[in-house]
Amino acid sequence: MSTTLLLARHGQTIWHAENRYAGVSDIGLTDEGRAQAEALGRWTAVHRPDAIWTSPLSRAIATADPACRALGITPRREPGLRECDFGVVEGRTLAEFAAEVPEAAEAFRADPVTYPFPGAEDPREAAARGAGALRRIAAAHPDERVLVVAHNTLLRLVLCTLLSIPLGEYRRVFPRLRNAAITELRLGKDQSAALLSLNVPCEPDRS
Repeated sequence: MSTTLLLARHGQTIWHAENRYAGVSDIGLTDEGRAQAEALGRWTAVHRPDAIWTSPLSRAIATADPACRALGITPRREPGLRECDFGVVEGRTLAEFAAEVPEAAEAFRADPVTYPFPGAEDPREAAARGAGALRRIAAAHPDERVLVVAHNTLLRLVLCTLLSIPLGEYRRVFPRLRNAAITELRLGKDQSAALLSLNVPCEPDRS
């Protein structure tokens, strides 16, 4: 018995377009982000997962909305799927932080788990929170396929946790999850995990 989780990062926001950390700040989607959400909705209409779960942050809810409309279902919220709190770097870029506190920025680049940003959520706690959320969702949907809309850093930490990859390697092993692309993860009842695909676009790149 297993559950297939179709993990999607939310669509682009203004801060992400500028490479700023959004974290727990509730930032809305750009026009591009809304277009990405609509593409995810069209993908969902074809692939038809059995349920949709989202982070409680508005950018994830808005990204899931076209998919929910396509299936005529109401999404379920999971607080454990919220993004990590990035502390003093919320709303700022890593380059801006490095210009002010170069030693802290360099330590973060070398090991983002041992040396998170000042005031940030402990990445180990965030990883446990997110992994627990996905396991609860899987337990609620045995032998089903579930679309889960969440966040870049949280999902990368969770993937490392579930796939037994050292947590401090999350930025190197998973440089980023693309906005509204699909990463397919299978979770077994025995807590086993298998990564079936990564960053698969919902629609071909027309650029």
